[in-house]
Amino acid sequence: MRIRLDRTLCDGFGACAKHAPDYFSLDDWGYASLIGNGAIPDADHDAVKRALLDCPVHAIIEMSAASNGAGSAAVPDIANSATA
Repeated sequence: MRIRLDRTLCDGFGACAKHAPDYFSLDDWGYASLIGNGAIPDADHDAVKRALLDCPVHAIIEMSAASNGAGSAAVPDIANSATA
């Protein structure tokens, strides 16, 4: 599992740091920061997945297995799928 945190979406609820404190820290204003490079070992998968699912603003993004680290997430590309 690989994740990334979109800090522009974070509203400082702190659920991520509650569920996975080894991977998320909160700054002085309560906004999250990702600890490490986003690679999550199998042993910590459940805690990080709970943090991802409990984030009310969806600021934690699970990267696709095919991702090469260039920022492609496991979401469909709807911007390029519109037909005219």
